[in-house]
Amino acid sequence: MVAALEVYLDVDATRRIRALWKALEADGIPTMASLHERHRPHISLAAARRLPPDAVAAALRGLDVGRGLSVGMDFAGQFVGRVLWLGVTMTEELLAHHRAVHDRLAHAGVPVWEHYRPGRWVPHCTVSLRVPNPAMGPAVRRCLEILPVRAQLAGAAVTDHANGISHPLPVAAG
Repeated sequence: MVAALEVYLDVDATRRIRALWKALEADGIPTMASLHERHRPHISLAAARRLPPDAVAAALRGLDVGRGLSVGMDFAGQFVGRVLWLGVTMTEELLAHHRAVHDRLAHAGVPVWEHYRPGRWVPHCTVSLRVPNPAMGPAVRRCLEILPVRAQLAGAAVTDHANGISHPLPVAAG
């Protein structure tokens, strides 16, 4: 199982990435659209085997997680295991937001996987978790066709799609 703290993209960026997913699916390449059929385009700030939604929400209370930041996706990448993604260009603002989230989670004792922690995190928007090896080249080319993608972050949720969990984080009062 994988639980994540996902931040969501504005309507236009979401539409563009869903169009990419649809094009890849038409090419026979499975995407996040067909995995659990619950995914929406997002960037994961943290992940772990389990993230208790109430504990995460309490740790992040007062912080507008995933709101007010602009991001740019300017390249495609691949992780070992046939994972294809759109790379988010790091900015000082994004890295500071990520660190603030992780500082609060650590202070609250919420464990996250090491490769999502500050200094190790590779910000990305996953396209597919299982691109067939012979299709990786064409899939990367298809990704490059939609780039660059500019987006405003538009909210966040703690999710565990395999277990049907989607717990939106509230807007910070202020």
